[in-house]
Amino acid sequence: MSQTHLPFAPGATTDNHENGVNNCELFKKLPPELQKQCEANLHLLEYLHIVPIDEVGMPEFHAELNRKMGESKAPNYIYPAGEGIFIHILHDPKDNRHTYIPIEPTFTQDLSEIMAHVESRCIEMSEDLDDFDPEGDRKIQLLEYIDRIAATGVKTPPVKLEKGEKKKKIVNIQQIKVKPRELSGVKYLFLRDKLGLGMLQPLIVDPYIEDISCSGMGHVFVEHKIFKSLKSTIVFTTLEELDEFVLRLAEQIKKPVTYKEPIADATLPDGSRINIVYGRDVSKRGSNFTIRKFNETPVSIFNLIDFGSLNYQMLAYLSLTVGNGMNLFVSGETASGKTTLLNAITTFIHPLAKIITIEDTPELQVPHKNWIREVVQTTKTDDTSNAVTMFDLLKAALRQRPNEIMVGEIRGAEGNIAFQAMQTGHSVMATFHAATTEKLIQRITNNPISVPKTYIDNLNVVVLTSSVKLPNGKSARRVIGINEIVSYDSATESYNIVQAFNWDESTDTFHFTGYMSSYLLESRIAAKMGLAGRQKRRIYDEIERRAKILQKLHKEQGITDFYEILEVLGKAQKEGLF
Repeated sequence: MSQTHLPFAPGATTDNHENGVNNCELFKKLPPELQKQCEANLHLLEYLHIVPIDEVGMPEFHAELNRKMGESKAPNYIYPAGEGIFIHILHDPKDNRHTYIPIEPTFTQDLSEIMAHVESRCIEMSEDLDDFDPEGDRKIQLLEYIDRIAATGVKTPPVKLEKGEKKKKIVNIQQIKVKPRELSGVKYLFLRDKLGLGMLQPLIVDPYIEDISCSGMGHVFVEHKIFKSLKSTIVFTTLEELDEFVLRLAEQIKKPVTYKEPIADATLPDGSRINIVYGRDVSKRGSNFTIRKFNETPVSIFNLIDFGSLNYQMLAYLSLTVGNGMNLFVSGETASGKTTLLNAITTFIHPLAKIITIEDTPELQVPHKNWIREVVQTTKTDDTSNAVTMFDLLKAALRQRPNEIMVGEIRGAEGNIAFQAMQTGHSVMATFHAATTEKLIQRITNNPISVPKTYIDNLNVVVLTSSVKLPNGKSARRVIGINEIVSYDSATESYNIVQAFNWDESTDTFHFTGYMSSYLLESRIAAKMGLAGRQKRRIYDEIERRAKILQKLHKEQGITDFYEILEVLGKAQKEGLF
């Protein structure tokens, strides 16, 4: 299996501190907050014993990270990831990437023999243990098995049965005697390896990780929200161990791979997206996998402001376009923040609206109550002709009277149906893979999407996102432009496109280039808001008014939560303020 490769030569721990930490010389040197954490988590102190602190310096402990920490050229930070796991971000002077070191509760313990013994005993006593209930709580059942097999010699109180609960089998099982920390470690490893993703579980637990990728034999890399691209200490040293891990991973997610069918896509229980490619026939550096992490609470519009992705004027503009049923695509390159932005601006859809989302892998999270979430059929069968595709789901959505249809990503024939939906008055939002509006139109009007050119002006707004270099040399995601598609001239076969906003790369600022010249605001939205004739230019005052309201909610009232924003804006809409 995978191994742990530290970026330093580990020293030897003095003891396991089971008799306390007061006599530990290293403990006395630690900052108070780090002392507090080590006292409650002895494995963290034991890890610090093997860190050459004289060379790398004393790590700083932070309960939470902030984005300014990502600017450090030589980070040396420890933070909690949850479930007793800590993460050490450490500068590596020999590499362009910093190192990501997961510190698990079993980091300094070798439990391989005990684990093998417990597993063997579980198999031996399988007939005497209670049957595993696949519909029950798997974690509780697994821990109960371990408690029946291994013990510390300390008697545990009898379990009280709830009303109607079956009494457990009473069997005289000769228990394996272990130390308290060993039992705790065995439980951690059983849960990690049997219910989790093994060595990858700390990365799954860490809320700051966006992507996990193994490109073949070698290190597993992570994309961190604060420290960007990092090299983890998880390493596959041979192609055989990598293949073995990938096969086990595929079985764990119930998407087995073979040499005949080497590719698998799936969704993990927490909503994260995983892609697996198995074998050296199709991947010359060995099997590979990528996990795109799922955020339990989505990024909000105000989080995007904090990130510098766009400004309040742009949010005000999007609130008017989305709120008035304009059709909108968020377009950009891979990992440019398309889905994140599309998800965030759903808070501008009326709270009483009925929304249908259609995706191949569920990523969109809509805060509205009346939300239908539809996903393509991904289960492999011998007869793929009956599989439900995005095309099928989009056709079905047209019969469900939605106020808004959202498509995870337009790639093929479903794009044609999306434009037919626009043509019949349905509001459609989607993401698209194209770097410019011109390239977006080019792709949409050619195979395999093949939307007629005369339909293109049904798409009102194109929001362009990109991963860019800032003036200070840092990488970031920005909305680099918002364009309005006005019309198509069949005589010249050209499109009339108006730029509403653009990003200035030299100053990292946004400009409202469509001020007093926006076709969409003046000719479409103003009329919907009762601003006809000479009054239509008052729509720009509405942009400024909304921008100030959004800024006040964010800066003065401190609202940032994705779901809270919808609630506040819903109340404002009800009172006619937004």
